Amino acid sequence: MQQNKDGVQKLFRQFGRFNLLVLFLSTSLLSSSFAEFKRSQAASFSKYTDERDTKFKSFLQEQWSEYNAQKGIPLYEKQKPKNIVSTQPTTIKSVGPKVRVLLKKPPPKKETEIETPIVEIIKVDIKPKIDTEVTILEVKKDINFNFYGSNLGFNIDSQVKSANFYPRNQKGIENFFDVLASSDYDYLISDIQKVSKNLNLNDWAVYLLVNKLSSKVFSNRDNINLLSWFIFNKLGYAVKIGLSNRHIVMMHYSKKVIYSTPSYTFSGKKYYVVSNYSKGGVGSLYSYKHDYPNATKALDLSLNTLPNFVNNKQSKTLSFKQFGQSYGVSYNYNKNLIDFMATYPQADYETYFNSPLQEESYDGIARGLKRYIDGKQASSAINFVLNFVQNAFIYEVDNQQFGREKVMFAEETLYFDKSDCEDRAILFAYLVKKLFKVGVIGVKYKDHMATALYIPMPGDSVRTAGRKFVIADPTYINSNIGQSMPKYKSQRPDSFIVVKN
Repeated sequence: MQQNKDGVQKLFRQFGRFNLLVLFLSTSLLSSSFAEFKRSQAASFSKYTDERDTKFKSFLQEQWSEYNAQKGIPLYEKQKPKNIVSTQPTTIKSVGPKVRVLLKKPPPKKETEIETPIVEIIKVDIKPKIDTEVTILEVKKDINFNFYGSNLGFNIDSQVKSANFYPRNQKGIENFFDVLASSDYDYLISDIQKVSKNLNLNDWAVYLLVNKLSSKVFSNRDNINLLSWFIFNKLGYAVKIGLSNRHIVMMHYSKKVIYSTPSYTFSGKKYYVVSNYSKGGVGSLYSYKHDYPNATKALDLSLNTLPNFVNNKQSKTLSFKQFGQSYGVSYNYNKNLIDFMATYPQADYETYFNSPLQEESYDGIARGLKRYIDGKQASSAINFVLNFVQNAFIYEVDNQQFGREKVMFAEETLYFDKSDCEDRAILFAYLVKKLFKVGVIGVKYKDHMATALYIPMPGDSVRTAGRKFVIADPTYINSNIGQSMPKYKSQRPDSFIVVKN
């Protein structure tokens, strides 16, 4: 019995030694595998294809500083009047040469075009028995979405998709950057640049494109901001991110003021949180000092040419009365363009006064007005267009219509039934410039916007750059050229907006 007991104890001792050996070998193997994994990860992070990333990562690892937000600047010092005055219509004295509106010949009608999604084209060699042919296959991309009528597709490296903001601090941002910088992102950046060129996107449209693409890759807002930040840096834009309450805040450098938008100052340069336009402040945040190398491009909200969005054509007729007679002007517009403009933050007035109408929209408006003004003398013809802008829309301030201040592009003013003073001034300035080749400026008061024309006519006027401009107020209902609203007759304008020829 004792012998049997000793044998069992011996067996257990042997079994224990065997388990210890297995445990030791397993632990050694696991340690070796984990160490190898860490080495491979470290090696992958060090193999950045862009030398700038190595330098920038060192910036991210430096001590971050606290920055305080500056409150967004409002467009107007005083609230615009909720109601406007009108005057009794009077006939303007006809002076100047007779007008003949010149229009381009309409292009030949094209067959209805079917929008084709942008997909990757792969050429596959087929080797049949007799001849060799090339077959083209359409392959759907990783990320596909509609962008103002265009079906866009992008391939996303799987490593990009694996990035995550964790831990939720400065180290988490470094980790996210590591993953993206060591990924195969070149094709994505190249595709974004190609799409931007093909669609003639301005900086704001590029901002929307990158943000939408990032939101298709991630659902978490912090990850979306970090991916967008990385892409913008690679596109050459001066952007920064900051940490506020463990969340990511993205900021764009702009040389011009973006109104009603919180900003932060880095080395004397303003960086705006455009996602918080008209939404209030963000508070203080922590961020890094240095910019991404060679990423110096400021966000420019200018819209000198319109994007090539798919034409979602819709029609509208504007009607008004003058001296008891009714007039109507019909035109076509692109709803995709209207939707794009609706997203705009509050840019400076020069942006709006110098942005074009869509060619088809202008052509319809010009043809409609031409019927009524061809053959009239210049003063009467220009005054007719002034009365058209005064009476074809209902007056309503932006806060009532949109719940915030919103300057409209000329295209938007035509689209909406209601508008206020600067919207009408922008539309009238564009029409006068295009129809009559007349010099025009915007005239801004503390709570109002009018226009003034460089024409030899009597009446209320302003002087700037050594020249006299005669007031034409598109918001003073039934007024003629040379008539200011009584409230502004004796007021000195705050500023003048230059309208380029």
